[in-house]
Amino acid sequence: MTSHSKAVLPRKLCRILALNTLAVCLAAPVPAVLAAEMETAAIPAAVEEAGQPVGGGEEERASVVNGCTLGPRIVCPNLDLRHRNLRGLSLAGADLHGANLMRADLRKADLRGADLTGAILDGADLRTAFLQGARLSGARLRGANLEFARATGADFTGSDLTAANLEAIRADKINLAGASLEGANLQEAKMALSNLSGANMDGAKLRFAIFQDALMTGCRSCPTGW
Repeated sequence: MTSHSKAVLPRKLCRILALNTLAVCLAAPVPAVLAAEMETAAIPAAVEEAGQPVGGGEEERASVVNGCTLGPRIVCPNLDLRHRNLRGLSLAGADLHGANLMRADLRKADLRGADLTGAILDGADLRTAFLQGARLSGARLRGANLEFARATGADFTGSDLTAANLEAIRADKINLAGASLEGANLQEAKMALSNLSGANMDGAKLRFAIFQDALMTGCRSCPTGW
């Protein structure tokens, strides 16, 4: 057998045995082109594990909208933020009264002390958002998702929360006077010492909700015996 055949035989043998076992092929040298392809193919998996969006499937979060730099304590009333990705953004103390946040992604957003009076948040995703002390009087939140949000001391006076999801919200001392909670999901909500006077809770789901020492004067369909 020539030296040339000795060099070629192991590679041919490896190709044959690769059909039955991968272990034999591991000993053979990997061509440079194949190695590069394998390395490139591994990148999406690594990015996904790091929690980064893959393939551009998620809208990039804008930092400036209509000349307004989004951040804490900004003064940008009536700003159009419909469908925006604002997840995890800090807007603490911001003046966004009258803003349009319809279907905006506000998951884990920091809205503590923000002014959202008269804002439109229909269908907005506010899961696990921080709304402590926020002002949302007269705001519209039809079908909004506030599951697991923190809203202690927030002002929702006269707001429209029809069919909204407030399951497991933590909102002691919240002001919901005159608010519409018709058809809302309030299961496991924590609203001790809250103001629900004049509110409408027709058709609301109240299983395991806590309204200890809440004010319910004139409240429609509010639970009794608290």
